[in-house]
Amino acid sequence: MLSISQFGRLLPALLLGVFAGAAGAQSFRVQCPTSTVTHPLAANNNSEPAYVGPTYTGRTGYGTTPAHVNGAIKCQQISGGDGYAAMGDGTQTYLFSFGPLSGLTDIALGKPGTAFPSVFNTRFPVSTSNYLVPGDPATTVGATTVPLSPGEMAALAGINYNGAVGLDYDIANTVSIYDISESGSTVTVVTNTPLNLNMRVGDSVVIAGGTDLPAGYKGTFPVTAINVANPIFPSSFAFRYTAPASGLAQVTGSSTATASAPRVIDGHVDPRQIMDVGVMNGNIPAPLMAIDEDDEFFLTLTNVGMIMRPDLFEQHTVHFHGYPNASAFYDGVPDASVAINIGASFTYYYLAPDAGTYFWHCHITPPEHLQMGMVGQLYVRPRQNRVATGGSLYTSRQQQDLDLRTACVSANDILCSNPLPIASNTVARAASGNYAYNDGDGSTFYNVEYPVQIHGFDPNFHFVGMTFNPEGFADMKDKYFLLNGRSYPDTVSAGPLQTQSADGVNHFSQPLSSIIDITAGQRALLRISDLDVSEYQTLASLGVPMQVVGYNAKLLRDQAGNNMYYTTNSITLAGGESLDVILDTCLVRATPSDPSSACTTTMPTGTYYLYTPNLDHLSNDAENFGGLMTEVHVN
Repeated sequence: MLSISQFGRLLPALLLGVFAGAAGAQSFRVQCPTSTVTHPLAANNNSEPAYVGPTYTGRTGYGTTPAHVNGAIKCQQISGGDGYAAMGDGTQTYLFSFGPLSGLTDIALGKPGTAFPSVFNTRFPVSTSNYLVPGDPATTVGATTVPLSPGEMAALAGINYNGAVGLDYDIANTVSIYDISESGSTVTVVTNTPLNLNMRVGDSVVIAGGTDLPAGYKGTFPVTAINVANPIFPSSFAFRYTAPASGLAQVTGSSTATASAPRVIDGHVDPRQIMDVGVMNGNIPAPLMAIDEDDEFFLTLTNVGMIMRPDLFEQHTVHFHGYPNASAFYDGVPDASVAINIGASFTYYYLAPDAGTYFWHCHITPPEHLQMGMVGQLYVRPRQNRVATGGSLYTSRQQQDLDLRTACVSANDILCSNPLPIASNTVARAASGNYAYNDGDGSTFYNVEYPVQIHGFDPNFHFVGMTFNPEGFADMKDKYFLLNGRSYPDTVSAGPLQTQSADGVNHFSQPLSSIIDITAGQRALLRISDLDVSEYQTLASLGVPMQVVGYNAKLLRDQAGNNMYYTTNSITLAGGESLDVILDTCLVRATPSDPSSACTTTMPTGTYYLYTPNLDHLSNDAENFGGLMTEVHVN
């Protein structure tokens, strides 16, 4: 007998079976444009420029060209499916999870998988020593130890698996030529069908054919015009190019002449490689994302299906929790957006707004999919990082208020979350290090940063999720508590953790280490987020005070410009909250008002602890140490 829950899941499958023939096949595809209206010059979109003024200055919408080009283009591809992870006591747990389909090497090394177009739009090299295999391609390094040895880490870093998985040349598009003629050196080509070459001015076209086509017409030429008026067919049938030779005879009614667009990288992918790599390749937490303010971010979600539960036709979405989207269409809540079916891809678009620590998750039956592991972290770096060394942070912050999209003037906006500091200051951009927010006074300076994703799960819920039993939502109770997908003692293991899945392949399912390494005298930013379904979580720091500077991706500053930071030895978060916390290992600085100034007295080196004082969260479903605990190394 089917439960209501099971029938609710089975009904979409039955409907899909009925309408599959009419709907047609779906397909995988990625998008990562090299240029856009806001970032028009492709050559400049693979690096972060300094912020020099508002991108657009008009008040009634976007202009034809940006006044200043800020930020860059970033892209990432992820899979929606399932996987396994191992806990500190050896327990394997089944996941509904997201996995990396781009940036695989960086993800396995604990870095964000977000990449510039020049990296993302790169095909995987094909050779006998560097190739895609079923499962995580990082396993081709032949890892023999957990964690990886330095040699294995070096081998992994040397494999370029950061492009989009399966990315390949699109098929060559060819049309037959009906008429080709020359006037001077301008050649007009009329084809037998409307142009289906995805042709644009400046693209290359290959003209070829048999004996009825003069040699002067043959070759590869840049297109100078499309949709050309002609006396034979509608303008959509014709284009022009410039020939190196003149005086060529007109050819009409050719039976063999063709025009072809060379194969290009335009988002076409090989679905076999996506399935080979994406199946059972889920991560916990989900792939890390990091972008900069003013970036245009293209995120492709590819649903490869639930291999351990083939009876489930689970859709997936990406919802950026607390992230201000320009359109609900890209918010990932299926009521106002779209949901991605198995065998399909969808590309979300975001224009990176305010800096801060965010997180993302699937918004299909959220209590279930969050509990099963479909949670990850995203952080946005501030414009202030791009101020030139020695430049005034206060002046830079003033300049940002000229941008109507992100202006924060308390007098005009009572909800303004990041006003200017209360008084002008002379703090300059440090020669190294970064900032958590556009603070204007250097107060959120840090030397190193660490994402810390808090999560918990109920092993019984995960077990029944792998079977055909109905899931007990009312009885859900977390018994394992995780930092970056690991419970102690795995939290103090460096490098990615492997888990053997049902396909017999080891996958790097827990790539993010939880060890906090700080050089004595420096500051570490902890980007802490919590997406628990059923528990509050507390983290305490022994010996290294925590300064809280941001809450839910908002700088802690009042409307008058006073910093509302506070120092504590513990923080508590509920599911859906984030905190930006700075650990400062300097006791006395040369200039107390400038956290980037030289440290004259450092705190003692050694091992400190970040742990939960909730004793029932300090175990791995047993009476022993585990759960939310890791080490802070002051070196």
